[in-house]
Amino acid sequence: MEKLLNDLRAIVGAPHVLADGDLSAFELDWRKRSRGKALAVVRPGNTAEVAAAVKACAAAGISLVPQGGNTGLVGGSIPDDTGRQVVMSLQRMNAVRALDKANLTVTVEAGCILQTLQEAAEKAGFLFPLSLAAEGSCTLGGNLGSNAGGTQVVRYGNARDLCLGLEVVTAQGEVWEGLSGLRKDNTGYDLRDLFIGSEGTLGIITAATMKLYPMPAAQLTAWAAVPSMEDAVTLLGLAHRHLGAGLTGFEVMGQFALSLVAKHFPQQRIPFTDNVSAQGRPKPDTAPSGGSEPHEVGSVGAYFVLLENSDHESESHAREQFERLLETAMEEGCVTDAVVAENLQQAHQLWHIRESIPLAQAEEGLNIKHDISVAVSRIPEFVRVTDELLAQAIPGMRLVNFGHLGDGNLHYNVQAPADGDPAAFLREQEERVNTLVYDSVQAFGGSISAEHGVGSLKVGKLEKHKSPVALGMMRAIKQALDPDNRMNPGRVLRR
Repeated sequence: MEKLLNDLRAIVGAPHVLADGDLSAFELDWRKRSRGKALAVVRPGNTAEVAAAVKACAAAGISLVPQGGNTGLVGGSIPDDTGRQVVMSLQRMNAVRALDKANLTVTVEAGCILQTLQEAAEKAGFLFPLSLAAEGSCTLGGNLGSNAGGTQVVRYGNARDLCLGLEVVTAQGEVWEGLSGLRKDNTGYDLRDLFIGSEGTLGIITAATMKLYPMPAAQLTAWAAVPSMEDAVTLLGLAHRHLGAGLTGFEVMGQFALSLVAKHFPQQRIPFTDNVSAQGRPKPDTAPSGGSEPHEVGSVGAYFVLLENSDHESESHAREQFERLLETAMEEGCVTDAVVAENLQQAHQLWHIRESIPLAQAEEGLNIKHDISVAVSRIPEFVRVTDELLAQAIPGMRLVNFGHLGDGNLHYNVQAPADGDPAAFLREQEERVNTLVYDSVQAFGGSISAEHGVGSLKVGKLEKHKSPVALGMMRAIKQALDPDNRMNPGRVLRR
């Protein structure tokens, strides 16, 4: 292997081939559940270096694992434990190559951090709407590789919907130049969509041309308490009718999910939950706090909804729309309490609460994560049925249910009983819980992965829950584009 390492050093420069020392930043997954062993970490600085490194690895019979910010949740961007895989880190390829104001597009390298792209668009007077909790460290290449969703899918779509073109290095080390930025190109198969969501198993995305949008005149955020998941879905329907395309975000959060935020981040003030215990039950003789926030009255909901309304007219128009929506929802009984953020700081505080749920869950201990999607109309029944199945199978388990209700994506996570050992719970119950949840998802016509991907964690489950016809076509594509199985092997598909 020394010849390969020398070849790679000659291609990207010796300082950018890491083969010794602490490589945990590249070998340990974000959830700290899995750790691999890399032959080396290669950090190319441009597309030509990526292509040359791919050819060198192919000649040596070594497989590659593309990696961006290493923030994935399904074990898709770390090497296996053989010590015979090269991690291809694209973090040095982080440039914003071009911004076309007339075409409303921006061309960016794959290693660009999502937040950097957002800020570059904003500086030019535009909006790049992809937004997720890890945006300060995840990269655009990883976002595209997993077809990331985030909080504004209900209006702007997933990463796939925001992408107009790609630059890709193939498994053979060739470069496909597809960065045209065209919105219409009906000249055969859509190669772009093959690579988006493929998790690096077909080729390495090195750059992308993405859509931009005009900055809205106003963005308002509201927080509402709802008695049930059925009421949350009813509120969503009302929001579509009242706000139309202005509805950009619609997040749902269960009481217990928010109680974990209150427990582990007590400095955060969560509207309408001052009288909710860490078990999600009302506390006696307590009332919502006051302070400078808008007055809050009424009963505590079983779920809470975070809504965002973007308006291209004015803030007063957006606020009027919001208030009319919430008044109607309260009249119909699907909302018991509601508050509209008075300023940008309050809006950020509300979103920070939502984004703190995964961190609070991690503080509570190891847990069993799910990233599932079900048709919005069927989510209330799915939750009711699956909640009951889990409660019967594992008494005392705790459900951390939250996610992007606006597009049917729930992070339906399961925490150990309050007096249990989280590590033992994960070890002993994960397979049982996953089987129960995924079987229920399939019964409701849903998907076992909405935005996190398959990685290595769900390969076996995909084989059970994806149709044989679909798997056959996927294997044919993999065989055609990567016949030697050099690109991120063992992810998405088993050979």
